[in-house]
Amino acid sequence: MGRSQVLCGAAAVMLAAGLTGCGLQPAAPSITVFAAASLEPAFTEIAQQFKTDNPGVEVAFNFAGSSDLATQLTQGARADVFASANAAQMEKVSQAGLLDDAAVPFASNTLVIVTAPGNPHRVRSFADLTAPGLAVVVCQTPVPCGAATHKVQAATGVTLHPVSEEPDVTDVLNKVTTGQADAGVVYRTDAQYAGDKVATVEFPEASDAVNTYPIVLLRQAPSPGPARAFVDLVTGEAGQKVLHAAGFGKP
Repeated sequence: MGRSQVLCGAAAVMLAAGLTGCGLQPAAPSITVFAAASLEPAFTEIAQQFKTDNPGVEVAFNFAGSSDLATQLTQGARADVFASANAAQMEKVSQAGLLDDAAVPFASNTLVIVTAPGNPHRVRSFADLTAPGLAVVVCQTPVPCGAATHKVQAATGVTLHPVSEEPDVTDVLNKVTTGQADAGVVYRTDAQYAGDKVATVEFPEASDAVNTYPIVLLRQAPSPGPARAFVDLVTGEAGQKVLHAAGFGKP
């Protein structure tokens, strides 16, 4: 064997070893879940159970207003799973031909009013949100929590004049907990998660604007197997237990 052949053979061995050493092994499986902002605490907990059940599989979340998530998906964003806070935003994604299967309802949520601890402005009803000088924040209308708030306004004839309309319910809650607003309309689950940082005011008209949450495996999901397992966990007994503890109702 000539010297050049020996050198080439050695180089090939070193190259192969180097590639292995550089970590060019099959990438660990992962899934990307687009989920409504109100699901963040519950889904984060569910993900821990998922990773226990599926060792080595990572979960990446994109939490935002459902309307923003639907827009991202229809404009080409890649994800494995979509969980919306209402059926309307899921329908937009469905009409774009992005669903692998029928969406499955898995939870429901009801609006409440949150104020600073102790309810210093004595907000007792939805109509009280129109009191002069009261700084109120709500979700933008395309967002499910905003659409539900608008539905309550239409049903009651009460017109709110918010100082701001936020892109998701988490931002509404943050405005109240940081003192930037006197009151906000959020979901029951958000108020429960905030704990003693807020006072919660329930109002009967909210029962006519309950949002049902659907979840679905997306077509061309990069990791369809693990993604379907995540959907099954959310809709199964273990996931439902976490959602119920977080304040969600049955779908």
